Amino acid sequence: MPDSFVNKSSRAQSWHPPEDWTTITAIDAHTEGEPLRVIIGGFPELPGETILARRRYAKERLDSLRTALMWEPRGHADMYGCIITPPVTETADFGVLFLHNEGFSTMCGHGIIGVTKVVIETGMFGMQEPETRIRIDTPAGLVTAFARISGGQVDSVYFHNVPSFVLALDETVEVPGHGNVRYDLAFGGAFYAYVQAEDVGLDCRPESCRALIEKGMMIKHAVTKSREIVHPVEPDLGFLYGTIFIGPPETPGSDSRNVCIFAEGEVDRSPTGTGVSGRMAIHHARGEIGVSGSMVIESIIGSRFTARVKETTTFGPHAAVIPEVEGRAYIVGRNEWTIDPRDSLADGFILR
Repeated sequence: MPDSFVNKSSRAQSWHPPEDWTTITAIDAHTEGEPLRVIIGGFPELPGETILARRRYAKERLDSLRTALMWEPRGHADMYGCIITPPVTETADFGVLFLHNEGFSTMCGHGIIGVTKVVIETGMFGMQEPETRIRIDTPAGLVTAFARISGGQVDSVYFHNVPSFVLALDETVEVPGHGNVRYDLAFGGAFYAYVQAEDVGLDCRPESCRALIEKGMMIKHAVTKSREIVHPVEPDLGFLYGTIFIGPPETPGSDSRNVCIFAEGEVDRSPTGTGVSGRMAIHHARGEIGVSGSMVIESIIGSRFTARVKETTTFGPHAAVIPEVEGRAYIVGRNEWTIDPRDSLADGFILR
């Protein structure tokens, strides 16, 4: 009897990679358009008593796995991911380490929303209606996420971020080819320079994406060269992660638009959870928003986060706020990634 096409297809579906290949399993999701590859198996154990220690280990020993999973051909220049690890504090449910095209991040708001969706809907952690609480150890500290549940699904997730604070307001920096550029500097889990897009002749629309990347990276490099950026507790957190351009909203119901250029020229498709956290600190410092005050901030593609000031606090020498950020995430795939040791491009590559 001739071999049927169904039988041939079945053999392909039951294929397993050779034992000497590296195999990584992941659940892929997106949060308001920004990708998140949640690595749930196959990644080597990350030793360390803190997430920052595990981050250092990953940077020093496992960076080729990061590039293999984030860069082409398994990813792309704007790919983003996270590794789920055991918790490091008594109250946390798990730990998370974020990764992208340049390295390993310190905190990620869209990642918190996305990984909360994944761990609940895949059954890693129990689901309770109408709300399920998840505590997550991040490199920047403990973050608490709350999933709104209905009909057995996660409708949205909001989280209480680490203390967010302003480092500088109305500073200027000389940017080659653009003169003096005014910026604010704030921390929302990572440090960002906040710039009004119109000040540098830009808008926050998709068609301006290339110019936003180029100017965003120039501003990031200029600010980094012009000043020392110090985190009051952890030296590993003391660096400028990106530039956030701010513009008017494009859709009804939004208050503002964010475009975040981070890492090595990545463009966040979401409004950027750590970025809007820093904005809450800036608006509060300027007296423009109070406790419980909120804003709807949209992204370059029009997706939205709702951000509010949950409470005020202090962090080291800084007046700070605890931001609350809410958005939606969706699971888009279940993947098994393989790395053939004979592949000359096993570690990945990037083309822009």
